[in-house]
Amino acid sequence: MAVSRRNMLKLAATGSLVGLGGIGINSLLSDKNELEINRLQQPVLKKNPAAKKQSPNILVIMTDDLGFGDLGCYGSKAINTPNIDKLASAGMKFTDFYSSNAVCSPARYGLLTGRYPHRGGLQFPLWAENQPLGRRLARSAAQFLGNLGLTDVGEDSISDGMAPGELTIAEALRQVGYRTGLMGKWHLGDFAHLPRYHPHKHGFDEFYGLPYSNSMKPLPLYRGEDKIQDDVPDDEQSKLTRKISDEAIKFIKKSDENPYFLMLSYTAPHRPLFASDEFRYKSKGGLYGDVVEEIDFYVGKVLDAVDKSNKADDTLILFTSDNGAWYYGSNGGLRGGKGQSFEGGFRVPLIANWPGHIQAGSICQEPAINLDIFPTLLSLVGLDIPTDRIIDGKNILGLLTGAEAGSPHDALFFYHNDILEGIRVGKYKYYRKINLYKFPAPVNKTMAGLAAGKLGKWPLLYDLERDPYENYDLSDNQPELVAKMEAIMSFWEKQMTANPEGIMNRM
Repeated sequence: MAVSRRNMLKLAATGSLVGLGGIGINSLLSDKNELEINRLQQPVLKKNPAAKKQSPNILVIMTDDLGFGDLGCYGSKAINTPNIDKLASAGMKFTDFYSSNAVCSPARYGLLTGRYPHRGGLQFPLWAENQPLGRRLARSAAQFLGNLGLTDVGEDSISDGMAPGELTIAEALRQVGYRTGLMGKWHLGDFAHLPRYHPHKHGFDEFYGLPYSNSMKPLPLYRGEDKIQDDVPDDEQSKLTRKISDEAIKFIKKSDENPYFLMLSYTAPHRPLFASDEFRYKSKGGLYGDVVEEIDFYVGKVLDAVDKSNKADDTLILFTSDNGAWYYGSNGGLRGGKGQSFEGGFRVPLIANWPGHIQAGSICQEPAINLDIFPTLLSLVGLDIPTDRIIDGKNILGLLTGAEAGSPHDALFFYHNDILEGIRVGKYKYYRKINLYKFPAPVNKTMAGLAAGKLGKWPLLYDLERDPYENYDLSDNQPELVAKMEAIMSFWEKQMTANPEGIMNRM
């Protein structure tokens, strides 16, 4: 088994972890591997004199584990989402939009930095630093076996949070006078124990929310850097969607002459599922549907606040999910789900709304990815992207406004943990090999179908234009295309191995 420098460090740290009785793995790793990105200073971004500088308010709404098929505007017949559907009908809906990863922390890193999560050492969801001893022991043992290649449970991130040397959208927009806020889930470092990962340290002026997923315990609630609740009990989790939305509304109401960037990051519908009494047993989609309908209701309240601020026409709104659905929910018939490189794990909704700039009722069928949000927003406000680091995302402002017709991407890359598994070029998607997580019961039908052994052989090649559900493997019919895809992947891997963190002008 070939072992890279990063994998060697992880293997050594994980082996030590088993012997030491479950000391937090991320704390061990942070001492073992200082990321090269931290050697960079926060860049002062150059203003592009040729750009048409605009300063709209920017609202990014991200759900947690919402599937591609869970919204009415994306085909759901079981869940009613009138407010989100209205947002789509008044703006643009993307049909081929991807997350940068199929799990929580890496996907959020990708959106905020415009860089593939592998560059930041974030290949796997981050764990709370003070997980119970039993869970830490079980996790460390599983990781040890995974690092040896004996299980497919996946490897932990080599970093314990988003490196201080990274540049986020919030930090960039602050350079041109934006007020910034994050309400909801963070999951880019357990700042309760590692303060350097607090959102305040990454460009956000205001914060209300949680350090990680609602499944982790204890689950503290913060306002700024002050802990206002040590542990949100299960019977109060049903209030989180309302509380997070209320804080977003307060932020919007404080609008002044300065524009704002607000990231509204819901904890739902990540499991465990909780719906308030007002929404419980109301949907046709069970408890999961109740939770999504409650999200839609409060998204409506947030959109009302935007309207009442008299700045609705000067507000760009983006709605998306961090990855595909997991145990519950619908990925719209797409193959696979959260944690997998198949379409159901990576393809997510994206709705873009900006009156007067994005045509109402428009649909974009071009491939794009959440990495694109970073350079697009910088371009929008007249900033050039930084030159000291590689930015993997592309500016898709032309797609949003209709000024451009084609995707700016030559290829999109799909990672399972730190292993490159797939690539999309044009309408084709190619998989070298898929590593499946072993999901415990209950599993949804998509997962059960995969576990039943439909895969057969490697590699796999699909025409997503004719076969979006990845049913018909074309690899035997098109060997030249398979060779081309493999060559592109191999070239990308060589570049990543040589400069994994994407530092420009390395000495």
